[in-house]
Amino acid sequence: MTSPQELKAIVSEGLLSFPVTDFDAKGDFRADTYAERLEWLAPYGATALFAAGGTGEFFSLTKSDYTNVIRTATETCKGKVPILAGAGGPTRVAIEYAQEAARLGASGVLLMPHYLTEASQEGIAAHVEQVCNAVKNVGVIVYNRANSKLNADMLERLADRCANLIGFKDGVGEIEAMVTIRRRLGDRFSYLGGLPTAEVYAAAYKALGVPVYSSAVFNFIPKTAMAFYRAIAADDHATTSRLIDEFFLPYLAIRNRRAGYAVSIVKAGAKLVGRDAGPVRAPLTDLTDEEFTQLDALIRKLGPQ
Repeated sequence: MTSPQELKAIVSEGLLSFPVTDFDAKGDFRADTYAERLEWLAPYGATALFAAGGTGEFFSLTKSDYTNVIRTATETCKGKVPILAGAGGPTRVAIEYAQEAARLGASGVLLMPHYLTEASQEGIAAHVEQVCNAVKNVGVIVYNRANSKLNADMLERLADRCANLIGFKDGVGEIEAMVTIRRRLGDRFSYLGGLPTAEVYAAAYKALGVPVYSSAVFNFIPKTAMAFYRAIAADDHATTSRLIDEFFLPYLAIRNRRAGYAVSIVKAGAKLVGRDAGPVRAPLTDLTDEEFTQLDALIRKLGPQ
């Protein structure tokens, strides 16, 4: 078992990613192709993979799906790359998912939003604390996103109360809040960039003291994703500027056309490189044929992956 502090060290450097979840034409989970996907991605050099994360459509998985996804991921990647499992939803549901992930051998938990209802800072902090207390031997990273945003004061309280809360992943992009949290909490947490298409924000977040991020495009252009991460780490502005201009900005122009496309476009990319993960589940929608063709042209310009 990976201890919380060992997990903190693991996710404090390198590139992270979150594989898409494979579905068949009817939308049912496919363990065989999901395992093949993980086996393909594992050697490319990601520090850790998030199974059943946001790009993995956690929000649409049944409990049975969740168990099968995490089991497949931990068994396939054992000894290759650490697996962190997504968990979220109502507090007691999130606890059940976190405990199931621990039972199945996940190295850590990414705690995603509680969904739908708004809540006070005290309520969100109680949500995080209860999940952490339910899996005290497992490292937890809290995902700061949507209606589940924590300020520096609450994070300080949680840091004192939850020894296994080892990471803070930001999916909001409020610079003042991020600077305050990073300066106030110091090295207590590992800090991860978690905005959709994180490469666009990577240089800015590195300047804030957040050099690690999770890449969605790693799902279909892993060589380019790793090359971009290495360029960010080396302050190779020529490479990052070229890739942002030639790929990421045109990619964003497609992604931003519809809500939910941050996931749909990744599945489309996987299909285009011969790693079809099937359709997205409702309420998401797949790219149109025209958008699919436009994405294909962008990928082809990058060369073999």
